Amino acid sequence: MSDAETLAWYEANAPRFAFSFGTTHSVHLDGFLDRLAPGARILELGCGTGQDAARMIERGFDLDATDATSALIRKAKERFGVEARQMRFDELDAIETYDAVWAHACLLHVARAELPDILERIRKALRPGGWHYANYKLGDGEARDPLGRLTNFPATEWLEAIYRDAAFVIDAAEKYRGKGADGVRRDWYALTVRRG
Repeated sequence: MSDAETLAWYEANAPRFAFSFGTTHSVHLDGFLDRLAPGARILELGCGTGQDAARMIERGFDLDATDATSALIRKAKERFGVEARQMRFDELDAIETYDAVWAHACLLHVARAELPDILERIRKALRPGGWHYANYKLGDGEARDPLGRLTNFPATEWLEAIYRDAAFVIDAAEKYRGKGADGVRRDWYALTVRRG
């Protein structure tokens, strides 16, 4: 994610974000981790305040936690003792390094035109047969949310097509209702895919 306004929002609002959303790990995380071998190497994109990272470490996985914003990296260390490194999605250049890539509620901020490149970077970073999870706020086209953050708001069909075009095999998909930091309750779509 390289949208300056979105990055600035997270830098400025890290304490509020941590207070509102940084308490418990994702409900989808343990099911995803159950697919992996013990001690698997995981890349977390957009680790935020570190609650998912802390759970992965607790379960014994070899984690490389990353986030694009220094303020959230500081919060992850402060709240959970998570050592994360700063990296934007478009800076990912690893080749067959990870068994899994976890991207909870973060790729939704990638511009639609840039998403194919980011998915290709994720695919290359995975070892053959590696797993990837991401979830998105559903909608009918890219826009700014009420907080001013860029959000790609895809339809399910468009999203699945983008993943298939990036040579991922969709293993599981779940549509559910949820509320993000903007306070809007809407449909979300979670995808668990495997490198083809």
